[in-house]
Amino acid sequence: MKKISGISILFLICVACKEKITESSETPQQITSKTKEIIEYPSDVIPFMDKWTILLGDGTYKNEIINYKKENFFYVEHDGQEHWVVYKTPNSGITSKTSSNTRTELGEKAHWVPETGGRLTGTLKVQQVSTTGNADVASSYSVVVGQIHSDEGHENEPLKIYYKKFPNHTKGSVFWNYEINTEGDNSGRWDYSTVVWGYDFSVVGSDPATYPKEPKDGIALGEVFSYEINVHNGLMSLTFTSEGHESKTFTKSLIESDFTTPSKIPQQIVKVYGSRRPIGVERANAYAGELNYFKQGAYNQANGETTKSATYAGDIEKQYANGSYAEVWFKEATLGKSIVH
Repeated sequence: MKKISGISILFLICVACKEKITESSETPQQITSKTKEIIEYPSDVIPFMDKWTILLGDGTYKNEIINYKKENFFYVEHDGQEHWVVYKTPNSGITSKTSSNTRTELGEKAHWVPETGGRLTGTLKVQQVSTTGNADVASSYSVVVGQIHSDEGHENEPLKIYYKKFPNHTKGSVFWNYEINTEGDNSGRWDYSTVVWGYDFSVVGSDPATYPKEPKDGIALGEVFSYEINVHNGLMSLTFTSEGHESKTFTKSLIESDFTTPSKIPQQIVKVYGSRRPIGVERANAYAGELNYFKQGAYNQANGETTKSATYAGDIEKQYANGSYAEVWFKEATLGKSIVH
């Protein structure tokens, strides 16, 4: 066997060291830049995009969104630490036939009944809500970041998760609304709102130009929070978490109503709806046996008609330049079967 001299061993060690140095010689900024080049589509960040369709704020609809993006509506951003999927939509654009509010929002392809259920999670931060609108209108300055939507009957919404922030406040509110599955026709439909952090839907200004006090335990723009929606055997369970805030959990039956008679209608509903529309009751079995599906993204609640938000005659570029839009970033999300808690 041929012996290796000490000089040869030293030479091999030096070569190995040089190769190791070469491998790690890139700066963190260069490595981040390379990573950003690889992460190009929302489906690169959150891989469940094969389970969804999407409607964008300019009316674009896509049934397949793997390796799909659209500038200024649905794309990827890097905040210096992590990649995020951006959902952005103006106050005024082209929207669905059943709503006057624009959205850049995913719609689940699969449908399910509450008895079967499903589970949706999301970790997000809201970067922008409309800065214009009437302060005494409950949906002003707000965006819906997660939903359960019915696809039968009245096509009402058993769940909408909101973020709302008044223009002169640093902190906003997170709350969730349950829309009744109205008995009879749908003229008496209403949403019952439950606060997570900050205020619920019913807290508004005393007039169009006056805001309420800022909530003490609210969530700021850019502050990260997470939600879990789990529907199992007809029971909807909601969990909300955010660093520095108390975690919150809620349950609500989707197959047995709490609002079947006028005497069971909450005072909140009388306050919000009593002066402007009929107040109905819910059918006894709520959404039992009715097809539902999840939605996630940015469903902008500001519009020129209801909230009197600025829309610049529908010019999207002008709306984006002047704060008339909603923008929501998600870094993590999952969709799947329900679980037993």
